Amino acid sequence: MNLLKYKLSGFILGLALVFCFAGRTEAQISYKDRKLYLNQDGSSYVKLTFLTQGWLRYQQYNPGTTIFGYSKDKGPDIGIRRYRIQLYAQITDRIFIYSQFGENNFNAIADRKLGFFVHDATAEYALDKKRLSLGLGLTGWNGLSRFTSPSIGTIMGIDAPLYLQSTNDVTDQFLRKLSLYAKGKLGKLDYRLVMSHPMAIQKSANYNAAITNISSFSAQPPKMQWHGYLQYQLFDEESNLIPYNTGTYLGKKKVLNFGIGALYQHDAMWHMENNDTVSSNLFQVSADVFYDAPVGSKGAAISAYGNVAYYNYGKDYVRNLGPMNPANGDADPAILNGGGNSFPMYGTGTTLYGQLGYKLRDSLIGNTTLMPYIAVQNSRFERLHQPVNFVDVGMNWLLPNHMSKLTLSYQNRPVYNTDGDLTTRKNALVIQYQVNLN
Repeated sequence: MNLLKYKLSGFILGLALVFCFAGRTEAQISYKDRKLYLNQDGSSYVKLTFLTQGWLRYQQYNPGTTIFGYSKDKGPDIGIRRYRIQLYAQITDRIFIYSQFGENNFNAIADRKLGFFVHDATAEYALDKKRLSLGLGLTGWNGLSRFTSPSIGTIMGIDAPLYLQSTNDVTDQFLRKLSLYAKGKLGKLDYRLVMSHPMAIQKSANYNAAITNISSFSAQPPKMQWHGYLQYQLFDEESNLIPYNTGTYLGKKKVLNFGIGALYQHDAMWHMENNDTVSSNLFQVSADVFYDAPVGSKGAAISAYGNVAYYNYGKDYVRNLGPMNPANGDADPAILNGGGNSFPMYGTGTTLYGQLGYKLRDSLIGNTTLMPYIAVQNSRFERLHQPVNFVDVGMNWLLPNHMSKLTLSYQNRPVYNTDGDLTTRKNALVIQYQVNLN
């Protein structure tokens, strides 16, 4: 794997150098705003960005949690939640390529030297520079909602609303899909329309070939997945250069967007019924609103997001998620959540989500300021007898802005048994330090 990392690093550097030397035929290369401009008017350029998010946590674990066979009910852990390198290259006024490399969830129990992988690799051609671009590759251009493709460096809270990444690492690669996409702007309407080839369920983590009376993803060769997202941008226009939507502008823009999205895949799911295998469609719809604007004249700002989503994965489907899970086992088969910090994040049913943050005035503490926030997920899944209520309350210390940011978060999550009953709730304290060179 070390050899692979060196090859990837060499590829990035080599590609940048190729563009640099190619650009010398038109004009002297210049550097500004972290871009290498390859022509005189700046329309051709190469840009590299870097991001890292480190987490320190103390958590209560789910009942029955084990770490390599040893029981554990709570404890601290340290890990790298995300690390990213992005490469942009605007080769001509119509040709654009984008790549992203990195790793997620590297902690004390993770496989060593194996986590660094390609997130995005796309080539794009603008048929019309604003109205229509077509792209192909491994990409985060996804439908359904604003934060199905979040800009992780600008997330307001400790994490994105992960339930909106509805097939994450099941039939995609950390929300990225092998896709053909169209995107553009028609007046104030921003759109993305996507056809994706789902990745084999057999290669997903925790794949189980058994077919039961509870719906699961089908192991048959998958049919194409169709998804899209439309948003009406009432005030300031947002960039759609890359697929990832900004979490908060910290008062740099005035944005009010209304969005709708959907995802469909024929015969994506299956389950047993009367000793027969029954296939069903994967169908999801979502509507959301995003507001982000300055308040007053001293740098204060407000940010708010609301989403309602209906997911149909088929009969009684529920899937757990535990971000950077510190555990790898569970000894209590009566607990639906599994071990560590997992809880039912996805399922057949309806989810309501809201987040609200307020950036205090600039230079509140020296050159820095604070931004408190709250985020709440309420999911009513067909299989569970009580709703899933997940709460995240925290404070950002902007040192400055998103470039250097310290976040303290308190989280509270539910624990269910396999009968679908809520049995207890567990807490977590998370500290994140982020450096984002963008």
